[in-house]
Amino acid sequence: MELTWRPLSLDDTEQLAGVFAAAEAVDPTCEHYSAEDLREDFDAPTIDLADSSTAIWDGEKLVGYALVRPREAANPAHMIRIEAVVHPGYRDDTVGAHLVDWFERTGKLVHARTFPDAPLELHAHAHESQRWYLEVMEKGGFHTARTFLEMRADLAKLPPAQPLPEEFPLVGFEQKYDELTRVARNDTFGDHWGSTELSPEMWRHLVTGSKDFRPDLSFLLLSPSRDEVVAFVTSEFFKSDAEVTGIRDCFVDYVGTRASVRGRGVATALLGHTLAKAKEAGFQRSSLSVDLENVNGALGIYERCGYVVAERWSGLVRAFG
Repeated sequence: MELTWRPLSLDDTEQLAGVFAAAEAVDPTCEHYSAEDLREDFDAPTIDLADSSTAIWDGEKLVGYALVRPREAANPAHMIRIEAVVHPGYRDDTVGAHLVDWFERTGKLVHARTFPDAPLELHAHAHESQRWYLEVMEKGGFHTARTFLEMRADLAKLPPAQPLPEEFPLVGFEQKYDELTRVARNDTFGDHWGSTELSPEMWRHLVTGSKDFRPDLSFLLLSPSRDEVVAFVTSEFFKSDAEVTGIRDCFVDYVGTRASVRGRGVATALLGHTLAKAKEAGFQRSSLSVDLENVNGALGIYERCGYVVAERWSGLVRAFG
């Protein structure tokens, strides 16, 4: 077979959703994507598909893609995120080597246009089931720098919720709190591995402006003066997953507390409150992802709220200079 490679376009997402489904059948990650999901994802403020993507074609049949995602900050390294999916019928050493070469060439070009004075790192994520992709990346000089746990909670078996602190007013997410929540997210995730600050545009794209965002299942604790968010939980619902699995899963995107209130059970109480509300809303399960080496003890918080480890993802890194 003779494959061709050319930039991806938003018009390709219908075919690409089929590639994701074919890959999921062989390498189950418990993630399912519709064309609508992919169009929203690729329409990010930092992505230029013409310069930072490639689609793999067998004639008129799309059989894979790859993408590099520049970050909005380099602190101190520019940690470009990369991703790829290849149809199981087209996975071989030639395609794998081409992917790694394309990642390096394109990553360096995008880096030169954004943060040329910062060190460059390429960051990829791979599920434990994606053995071919893991092997390709390891052969290409990537190493596992971090392990991320996918955790799930059965909402029918929740432990008793902890009381919320009375001194911090509890509110549901509203648009008037959008900027305060973004600022709190940037502050609380500043010491997380691989994290950078999110601009207002990227915050809205990824979180509060997403079609999957559930403001009714996102909660904030405010300072007594109500001019600061001291703790927050934001949630999403992925319709595409529910259509395939039949399970309504409340995905918890962010759980954060300001340093000044950590160690007081605030995160446990707020997350417990969120899960109870998700159960009331008809959700059967909740999921989230956590860095195994999280410095703020997040794993223990999640376990106290009823989450158990379900799957593992590898954070793969290759550094350049």
